[in-house]
Amino acid sequence: MVRVKKKIVEGDDMKTLSKLVAAGVAVAALFSVAGCGSQSTQQEKDPKTLKVWHYEESSGAQGKAWDKAIEIFEKKYGVKVEFEKKSFEQIRQNASQILNSDQVPDVMEYNKGNATAGLLASQGLLTDLGDYVKEYGWDKKISGSLASTGKYDDKGIMGSGNWYGITNYGEDVVMYYNQDMFNKYGIEIPKTYDELEAAMQKFVDNGVTPLSEGVAEYPLQHLWWQLALSKADNKFIDAYEMYKGDVDWSDEELTYATQTIADWVKKGYISKDSTGVKAEDAGQAFMNGTYPMFFSGTWWFGRFQTEIPDTNWTFSTFPDSKKVVGSSGNIWVVPERSTRKDLAAKFIDITLSPEVQNLMGNAGGLPIAADPDAITDEKSKELIESFNTVLENDGLGFYPDWPTSTFYDELNASLQELVNGTSDVKKTLEQMKSNYDKGVADAGVKE
Repeated sequence: MVRVKKKIVEGDDMKTLSKLVAAGVAVAALFSVAGCGSQSTQQEKDPKTLKVWHYEESSGAQGKAWDKAIEIFEKKYGVKVEFEKKSFEQIRQNASQILNSDQVPDVMEYNKGNATAGLLASQGLLTDLGDYVKEYGWDKKISGSLASTGKYDDKGIMGSGNWYGITNYGEDVVMYYNQDMFNKYGIEIPKTYDELEAAMQKFVDNGVTPLSEGVAEYPLQHLWWQLALSKADNKFIDAYEMYKGDVDWSDEELTYATQTIADWVKKGYISKDSTGVKAEDAGQAFMNGTYPMFFSGTWWFGRFQTEIPDTNWTFSTFPDSKKVVGSSGNIWVVPERSTRKDLAAKFIDITLSPEVQNLMGNAGGLPIAADPDAITDEKSKELIESFNTVLENDGLGFYPDWPTSTFYDELNASLQELVNGTSDVKKTLEQMKSNYDKGVADAGVKE
């Protein structure tokens, strides 16, 4: 069981205790299905099990691929997979507590980046997978920018050091368009930035809010970062993401992004009511035809193919931008406290097998080791070709919350205040800068 240590507190310290109790309750909820027994003891009694956690929807490309991997693994090794689906937010918010408990999974999908996988690796909570990389030759399939999110140094900075995570797909953030709604109002799918703004204005003129947004979780911060990337180069990205230099929050990239979000809210392109909307709700609103446009990740692609088969929709990378939000996909990690590390590595290897990779590709995912001739779905081919073009142009710009362990929530909070009008552009940038600088300083990652 998860236990919260008692402590005598007074005054403001009660707030800290309340947060600790809340965290303990949240972690306990994660383990409610598994019960309170010791994982290591259970697996010693039953060595034919492997506990796997991930947060992919079964209708999405990754969800379908992982289901196939589980099926192959169980048949090949005679080992029962104890699969538990967790939400992205459950794992993101409670990862340290989970991996410090006696009920860790043996292999877990986790978010990549300095503030997530890098932080856990620097805390000694993840297994160094270097020997497995050599044994299975994973580095032959995962290279370049795709490999950077699996390697972390002793400070938890990605891009170098040991292998702590293995990806098997790529992802970027694209603009999805409901072609039926564009046709209804006689609006062309935009190919340039000016055409994008013109299209959004035409929808507003027809009483339609164009962008489905969620500010309570990641969608709007991804749009904010994309706007910054449209003005950015590698020097800016290296400073922001890798701490190679100082980030000037008064420069064009970040001021332009923040001002544009404020302008789009004022013009009606983004609803003020989106401040409490979560990512799933924003995606659902696009799927049900409430909004004609949705800027979000390729992880939605397979779901759109499956869940709205009668809707005519299309996509493109953000117009007139050489850099796009994206990276490798999420990574498989093996907790240091897992008692089935060899089995976990065998499972990871199966997710990189041709059968699983080809299935992912045909289901709307971005596999990194598929046979191009085996991808028969035309829309999936279009997606893969688009991502390959991004890779060829060194276009991946990573994600805005990666630099610090608290920046995801802090960005969302700052953007919520910007959208609802309680903060202006200047104050929003000052708050973002303060949170960024403090998080980087607290992490001790800069000399």
